[in-house]
Amino acid sequence: MSILRFFRKSALGHRSSHLIIVVFPDEGMVFQAYRLLHCHGISPEHLAIVGQGYSSPDRVGLINPFKIVIRKVVMTAIAAAGVGVLIGLAIALFKDLHHDLPLILPAFGLLSGVCGGIIGAIFGMVGEGSTASVYRHHLRQGRYLLMMEGSEKLVRWGQEVLSYYSALSPH
Repeated sequence: MSILRFFRKSALGHRSSHLIIVVFPDEGMVFQAYRLLHCHGISPEHLAIVGQGYSSPDRVGLINPFKIVIRKVVMTAIAAAGVGVLIGLAIALFKDLHHDLPLILPAFGLLSGVCGGIIGAIFGMVGEGSTASVYRHHLRQGRYLLMMEGSEKLVRWGQEVLSYYSALSPH
């Protein structure tokens, strides 16, 4: 067991769900951890094994990092372009440049859209994209992921079970 991450996800904006992802070096160890959690009362509906012969990363929601970056670029570029158009409109009205509106609005929208896209790319690469990239790298190396999702209490219990037994096992 090498990496233990704890995330908080919000489903539908109101229900809180927690997720841990544990990386295991081989199939035997991940399956043993899966069985251990199940024996300690954690239902299989809260668990997923990701790796060769088990669930795929896409099936469990581990999005391709490139798709995350593209989504962030598009979202921030559109938002920034809208803000840029509004700023351009405000400046044109404040400076009494009504006749230049056809030039000012697209220029402000384009410039701020490009800046927003760059910012979105940076946030996509260093945020969710880098996390997904790390896990996908482990999968490409032949490792396995054990994912557990549920209430905070359930996920913390799973962490305790895994940490207790990993401390007892020889390294």
